Amino acid sequence: MALALDTQQVGTFLSSMNWLTPSWDLFIILFFVVASLMYGMSLGRDRLLVILISIYVSLAVVKYVPFITDFNATINLNDAFALKISVFLGIFIVLFFLLSQSALMRTLGVNNEHGPMWQVLLFSILHVGLLISVTLSFFPADAANVLSPLTRTLFVGDISKAVWVLLPVFAMAFVGRSRIAEHH
Repeated sequence: MALALDTQQVGTFLSSMNWLTPSWDLFIILFFVVASLMYGMSLGRDRLLVILISIYVSLAVVKYVPFITDFNATINLNDAFALKISVFLGIFIVLFFLLSQSALMRTLGVNNEHGPMWQVLLFSILHVGLLISVTLSFFPADAANVLSPLTRTLFVGDISKAVWVLLPVFAMAFVGRSRIAEHH
């Protein structure tokens, strides 16, 4: 499944929307747009970077800590994804608060810098997209089938998951390099 979106797919998604009885797809897309703009603008670049790091660490813990995997084996499949999402979000929230008060925050920026608008918007979009993609990756495979092709293409497919995981890393490297060049 290619990540490229065509206008026909977007048009089909928009024409199939029923605003009186919104679907999960509509909720996901609206959350993506609103959260990217409003949430990111209020946090600033440096806090968004801490959030991105928290997401990566939380994902690693949920995927690779043995007792979480072993515990999942003892519960039924429908509860396993809810447990993974809960553990992921719990670790993410705790890490965000711990890291935002740590030396990491002081290392990322000077005085909790808000950053240029383009950087805030970029990291905001990448943060929300990664968060949605990671959260949807915990759902059972058959649950993804109820989502529209547009939502599956943007957040659920193997290529899109890889893109959401890699893009923030490249963006952090690019912005870090441009910040170093600005100071010299």
